[in-house]
Amino acid sequence: MGRDDVMGNTDRLAQLSGAGVSIWLDDLSRERLRSGNLADLIRHKHVVGVTTNPTIFASALSKGEAYDEQIRELAARGADVHTAVRELTTSDVRDAADLFRDVHTATNGTDGRVSIEVDPGLARDTERTVAEAEQLWKTVDRPNILVKIPATEQGLPAITRTLADGISVNVTLIFSVERYRAVIEAFFAGLERAKANGHDLSAIESVASFFVSRVDTEVDKRLEAIGTAEALALRGEAAIANARLAYAAYEEAFTSERWQSLKAAGANPQRPLWASTGVKNPDYSDTRYVDELVVAGTVNTMPEKTLDAVADHANVQGDTVTGTAAEAQRVFDRLAEVGIDVSDVFRTLEDEGVEKFDTSWVELLDTVRGQLDAAKAQG
Repeated sequence: MGRDDVMGNTDRLAQLSGAGVSIWLDDLSRERLRSGNLADLIRHKHVVGVTTNPTIFASALSKGEAYDEQIRELAARGADVHTAVRELTTSDVRDAADLFRDVHTATNGTDGRVSIEVDPGLARDTERTVAEAEQLWKTVDRPNILVKIPATEQGLPAITRTLADGISVNVTLIFSVERYRAVIEAFFAGLERAKANGHDLSAIESVASFFVSRVDTEVDKRLEAIGTAEALALRGEAAIANARLAYAAYEEAFTSERWQSLKAAGANPQRPLWASTGVKNPDYSDTRYVDELVVAGTVNTMPEKTLDAVADHANVQGDTVTGTAAEAQRVFDRLAEVGIDVSDVFRTLEDEGVEKFDTSWVELLDTVRGQLDAAKAQG
């Protein structure tokens, strides 16, 4: 690859960053940290944050030898599998947070963030979610992490209580605009309590992770089952329209008097984060969930495959979101007209999302349990 190609690739990511979109990598592994890959992405690909989830850690722990030394140490100590998983994952998150320290400083705490998720098995348990969020925050012990809490009904009060304790939160698994409004309410309530508790609001950051591609996957499947010309014409329309409606809800909430009062007290806005931006349908452009969701003050977290695609051939045309709400609403009106039960779509996606992460968590526990047993046998 020639220098012009490299510069051209970097320029597309620079354009996206210049448009006000923070580029975060949706992946983390010890191999990335040790090989210098993540540091390289920070230097050359405008990556200013990282998100993790149980699936990412399950994949990382099942590959290679990067964790072997720590596994042997944990086995020698007689650590149980839950302790081992938390030590392994929080070690990676701590090291990544240290790697992003300069970004965190340069952006006054906005970026340079690394997310770690509470046990997804707790997604329907408010009390235990709050307790684990606090434990993760203390264990990693870095100011630039975000604790991920799912936006289930039981997760909403946990989000408020965690923020009230001065802990920065990444709200995950948001699918519907209705639930997103409830997340914003939980965020406002959390900051108001944090202020009452004497916390410095300027030190608290939050993002709201609005899932994108999975909406198209589920809606397209239902449209194909309906099979009419009107239904088929709507394939690939739902996810971007949904995200654009979410942004309109964000604009409305973050111009309110309630927000202005929090802002005056030093609060940072809860930025919309576009998650699940890897394209699952090969008929669609592999950069569509980036190109079509460019707007300042947002985050796009992408797997490396999508990051590379954006670097290579994204079509960054500036703001593609502001002022699109009416058009986006028409998409949903048409979906209802052809027989799509949108509420059922979102319920299904939330249930599947919780279940997928829970399954990955069990796989992670099984992998580490096997590694601990093998280390004990060798020891």
